[in-house]
Amino acid sequence: MSAVLAILRAAPLTSVQDEGRAGMLRHGISASGPMDREAFALAGQLGGAGNGGIEFTTAGIEIRLSSGQCRVGFAGGYFVARVNGVVCPWPGSVELAEGDRLAITPGGSGNYGYIRFDADIAVPLVLGSMATNSRARLGGVDGRSLRVGDVIELKGRGNAPPAAPALSTEPESGPIHVTWGLHADLFPHGVRQRFVETVFVISSRLDRLGVRLDDPEGVFAETAILSLASDAIVPGDIQILGDGTPIVLMRDHQPTGGYPRIATIISADFDRFAQLRPGTSVAFEPVTVEHAHALLRSRQT
Repeated sequence: MSAVLAILRAAPLTSVQDEGRAGMLRHGISASGPMDREAFALAGQLGGAGNGGIEFTTAGIEIRLSSGQCRVGFAGGYFVARVNGVVCPWPGSVELAEGDRLAITPGGSGNYGYIRFDADIAVPLVLGSMATNSRARLGGVDGRSLRVGDVIELKGRGNAPPAAPALSTEPESGPIHVTWGLHADLFPHGVRQRFVETVFVISSRLDRLGVRLDDPEGVFAETAILSLASDAIVPGDIQILGDGTPIVLMRDHQPTGGYPRIATIISADFDRFAQLRPGTSVAFEPVTVEHAHALLRSRQT
């Protein structure tokens, strides 16, 4: 089976993603992959789990099936999906025939959504993955974000979708769990205490590299640690810049960093953090590594 779809509307940072190119960080290349891995997996479950998918941002996306037919699954955040103008349940799936249009527009919550297909996205693999890293210009379509006029071919067949799972569009609430970071002990006890007692705000300055946090209480305003010898970083690291601005490093993070990292968002809460829109309040709660592992296992069962 093959099908061809055309991009009619694409928000900035819309890109082709798959599970990411793990193991490349030692070569200076982050794994990339979906900002919300759980939503990406759900879209694949609903659509038929062909390889790859399209990640879109708050303004949504619109595609037209130029030829062929395919099943499309969509999930992530809370958006509004329409096929030929008719609203569909979110998250959900639809069958598209030649000429059909799928339009996704903003809804009540979330920064990232996904559409996946019952066929593979036919783009070349780079270092074993089709995930787009626009900073390194790797993967996807010419290593860049998708734009109006792009044409994407679908090939092969995915898996038949299982019975639809019980779905909820209610966003989770509560603090974001972290483990103390590599450089936590470089911060005075009082600063660490204020860090876990303060409510920060998601800034409008966010992308796949990082999310800056507004710090209305000035927790790090007097921080004297301006820079350190660069060492390896991971997604979820909370780095304190030289001017005291906290920034959470995301999927397309640089391989090393020279600013101190006070904490790291645990894997079980990373997807939820990625979906927090600008202006949203966020608090952090430290947990042990053992607790973080237990939370991750509970989400995988």
